[in-house]
Amino acid sequence: MMVSRILKNGIHFCKAVLALAYYRFPSKKLILIGVTGTDGKTTTVSMIYEILRVAGKRVAKISTVGAVIDERELDTGFHTTTPDALSTQKFLRQMVDSGIEYAVLEVSSHALDQFRVWGCHFAVGVLTNITLEHLDYHGTMEEYRNSKAKLLSASDVLVLNSQDKSFPILKNTFEKTKKIISYPTKRLDKKLQTIISEKFKEPYNYLNAQAAVLTTKALGVSEEIVGRALKGFNHVSGRLEKINNRKGLNIIVDFAHTPNALENVLKTLRPRNKTRLICVFGCAGERDKNKRFEMGKIAAKYANICVITAEDPRSEDVNQIIDQISLGVVDGRGEKGVSFFQIPERGQAIYQAINVLAMAGDTVVICGKGHEKSMAYGSIEYPWSDQKAVQMALSGRVMKIRIRH
Repeated sequence: MMVSRILKNGIHFCKAVLALAYYRFPSKKLILIGVTGTDGKTTTVSMIYEILRVAGKRVAKISTVGAVIDERELDTGFHTTTPDALSTQKFLRQMVDSGIEYAVLEVSSHALDQFRVWGCHFAVGVLTNITLEHLDYHGTMEEYRNSKAKLLSASDVLVLNSQDKSFPILKNTFEKTKKIISYPTKRLDKKLQTIISEKFKEPYNYLNAQAAVLTTKALGVSEEIVGRALKGFNHVSGRLEKINNRKGLNIIVDFAHTPNALENVLKTLRPRNKTRLICVFGCAGERDKNKRFEMGKIAAKYANICVITAEDPRSEDVNQIIDQISLGVVDGRGEKGVSFFQIPERGQAIYQAINVLAMAGDTVVICGKGHEKSMAYGSIEYPWSDQKAVQMALSGRVMKIRIRH
């Protein structure tokens, strides 16, 4: 597998060189900000973008949700964090031609390993965290961290999360050659600190906001403008997105698809009263299998009811994936008596959670898809939306995917 990956990356490198030449090195005319990490990248990118926009800068962004250039929203493809090198350079050229000054890029470990942003120099590189994910590709946590570190090597200023386990290693690696800004920090204006604390009550979003604040401050934006921008910031699509309803339920759609993200979301939503937390989730096929047991265990720890379902099964048997997750639920529930249900059809799982399992006052959180508009079965991407599936369930219908064999 390693030999195959090296050969493929050789091809990726050649494509990156050709893309740079064809689009005439557009990043040289932009101030680039790169954000990497296991979780929190999209939200942090969106916050940085919003602060720079409010500051009057000509700014664009590329993230998991899509690209925004000159306030035009552009699709970057299915399940894509950072587009391939050719598409990335094309987007950067469009930015330059549109008179953009700043570009905020969400950069995945795959993108860094596959040279998708090769040749780009970043004014600021942000690392949100490094937790269990993508070991099916990277093999070890060390290799995963080394891929993330490639963004830091290509950046002038590093904004690093001092609460993350990777911080001591990365600080030791770069402290002699780079300017390092660590967060969270209390060295902010009291008014700005209050805005962050009140606006972002979830611990993980508080950290994302701190990263965005320190990044934009490093770029010369005043704390007054930063505070104004954060006050008006709206949550990113598919991130703790609340779905209004008349059933008296707290229905949330979130992208959480890693153990760390799932734990953060469930800890945030876990009720402190007699209502219940119902979690609908799955794990993707052809991806890190080790996290399936772990995510089941986490769900059992925080949720009262777990509904295990499909999340991009791809070529794998969805029932086998669900069984692997269920082992974690059984292990994690201990004597709590957590109920769990196996419902392979995601639309049916959402319907059951909302219309059968939930009672007024309960929280139903649907994790793993968030903003995504498709679900993969085999090699086919079928149209999908958790938000639409929720709305259909609220109207008494089940959203189904008709799989073509």
